[in-house]
Amino acid sequence: MTTRLTLKSALLGGGLILAFAANAESPSAEMLSYTCAGCHGTDGVSNGPAIPTIAGISKDFFIELMTEFRDDTLPSTVMGRIAKGYSDEEIELMSDFFSEQAFVAAKQESDAELAAAGAKLHDKYCEKCHADGGTSAEDDAGILAGQWTPYVKWSLEDFHSGMREMPKKMKKQMAKMQKKQGEEALPQLLNYYAGQQ
Repeated sequence: MTTRLTLKSALLGGGLILAFAANAESPSAEMLSYTCAGCHGTDGVSNGPAIPTIAGISKDFFIELMTEFRDDTLPSTVMGRIAKGYSDEEIELMSDFFSEQAFVAAKQESDAELAAAGAKLHDKYCEKCHADGGTSAEDDAGILAGQWTPYVKWSLEDFHSGMREMPKKMKKQMAKMQKKQGEEALPQLLNYYAGQQ
């Protein structure tokens, strides 16, 4: 008798769970964004220099990055594992949400003299792909102006080391810039982006 009651209770409980799951709505874009807040901050505005702000990111760039993380074609520390938990539909919902949030520049120090030199370098070598001084999300290349300096620096190091594949245009421009400017170029660019607040 006890076994029957236990079995009936289990079947009833299982049926209720299945009925609830079948009738449950898909998570909203905002709900999905909460899973990113622990690292990327509320609404995608990062408070830590190792993690980028993703608020204001373009939809296409967000989808591209998340898909590459999920497919293990873009190296990462934890994002590859995290991205595997999302479907294409969920990634698209999150891209909608974060693209609609306002980008907030990181509060960080910069050297005005280096930044002035970096502005000239940006105009000459970077502006075509990182428009409006690196503030545009519409170029699908990421917002550089006001992004955390350590994150930008580490990303560039990943490109230069070959850990991350550098786009052909970027590779050509970076080679030209380094040939003419040498080691001084990177600090100048980083200060230029950091100074835009």
